[in-house]
Amino acid sequence: MKEYDIAIIGGGPAGIMAAIAASKTSKVILLEKNPSLGRKLLLTGGGRCNITNNKPIKKLLDSFDNKNFLKHSFYTLNNEKLLFFFENKGLNFIEEDDNRIFPETEKSSDVLKVLTDYLEDVVISYNFEVKKITEGFIINDEIKAEKVIIATGGITYPQTGCSKDNYNLTSQPTTDIKYGLVPLVTKKDLSDIAGTTLFDVDVIYNKVKVRGNVLFSHVGLTGPGIINLSNDISKSLNYNLLENDPNFDLEIAIDLCPAFTREELKERFADDFQLKGKTMIKNYLKLFLTKNFIDYFLSEIDLDGETQLSRVNKKSRNLMIEKLKRFTFEITGFNEDLSKVTIGGVNVININPKTMESTLIPNLYFAGEVLDLHGPTGGYNLKIAFSTGYLAGLSASEK
Repeated sequence: MKEYDIAIIGGGPAGIMAAIAASKTSKVILLEKNPSLGRKLLLTGGGRCNITNNKPIKKLLDSFDNKNFLKHSFYTLNNEKLLFFFENKGLNFIEEDDNRIFPETEKSSDVLKVLTDYLEDVVISYNFEVKKITEGFIINDEIKAEKVIIATGGITYPQTGCSKDNYNLTSQPTTDIKYGLVPLVTKKDLSDIAGTTLFDVDVIYNKVKVRGNVLFSHVGLTGPGIINLSNDISKSLNYNLLENDPNFDLEIAIDLCPAFTREELKERFADDFQLKGKTMIKNYLKLFLTKNFIDYFLSEIDLDGETQLSRVNKKSRNLMIEKLKRFTFEITGFNEDLSKVTIGGVNVININPKTMESTLIPNLYFAGEVLDLHGPTGGYNLKIAFSTGYLAGLSASEK
């Protein structure tokens, strides 16, 4: 039986960063289920790898439900230190809208290459699926370790090795496991407007409002506005993927004109419909809506787009205003295969935030998406993975 100071289970961003930190002073083995490392990392940011978000750290922390838990790890490996890991190997970065950070080459494979370059002192065992961890940290009756770091990820993208079984490797309590950052499936067929984008709209579910772009797909709704709202929808539903699937009976609304109140639209319509009476309604609506969405919008209120403004009656005008401010969709499910993160996981109540060590099982550490930690889209979730992974590796090697 081979013996190591630290065994790390999972070769994603959290596991790799844990190995980098731990290998400076400890004998480390990294156990990966797949024939290669970082499969999910290669998919992030559409293959461009949105590695982190560059908001000031206090504002960054405000984006998370568990900001107090994340605080120590975020300061231990802040963005400056994180990016230096890569810049030190010649990979530079660019900042795009909403403080999103991408590699200058726009290739996630370049990020993975740099990370693996740092693993020269780490033993890596590929195609190694951990089936059991017994007392004394005996793994699959093959490996013995003084300490173990579990960084197995969540349940999303099962083709990358993520699995529900990963939560059963220890007796550590978990919260409900749910889909996160996931497109929504609509009751209505939206094939006719698939590919159309609504820019900078408000998406509303119950009392939650999210500003962002909405993209229509063949099966429903996606885009940043929808993806971020999906976390709130998922958390509001009573289900646990370790036991059952979610049931749907809900509605979301889109404010197509968040820059105007209903009263402001009413006043503007009153003036414009009088002054521009010969203008066809389909042309007038270009002031408020994406061109490719106008025909669909008008069909929903049963109004002929070639009708002149002067011929639109008050009832239709008021209906237009109402639909511009509250355009609704019935949601029948999640597009589960495209879920980007997992909501829920190992309960952080039982994890020391200053070390990532379990408070229930000494010398057992957790990092990354396997924990009940998640954030919005835009580099936030990779930030969690890198920072918690680094802190876990550092802590395990120092103790």
